[in-house]
Amino acid sequence: MPHIGERLAQKLNKIWIFAEILLFVLVGAQVDVTLAFKAGGVGIAIIGTGLIGRSIGVLFSLVGTNFNWKERLFCIISYSPKATVQAAMGAIPLSLGVKSGDVILAIAVLSILVTAPLGAIGIRYSAKKLL
Repeated sequence: MPHIGERLAQKLNKIWIFAEILLFVLVGAQVDVTLAFKAGGVGIAIIGTGLIGRSIGVLFSLVGTNFNWKERLFCIISYSPKATVQAAMGAIPLSLGVKSGDVILAIAVLSILVTAPLGAIGIRYSAKKLL
């Protein structure tokens, strides 16, 4: 039976690759780049506030574990956004006709552009030092 699960997981991973490409292409097609630049400062502040809140949430979730402070810091870094959720959710307000849906989508894309590379770089270079 386990081999059936492995084969199914491999097939679903292939489908997800296609779906992910489609998701990012469709989101990219809806983005007004000028709005992303207009929302720049405010967008970065919103993203920063969200990251601080998320980091506090990670710390609370680690209460009672045996992780040391280096490992906890790595958990915070590794839990930074990777862009898939932002891409999937960012366009929903626009599609539902929310008045500022285009701004919400622009900030979601800005979040992708800022947090995904920083998260990937942070994980790559902090793993050896913190774990």
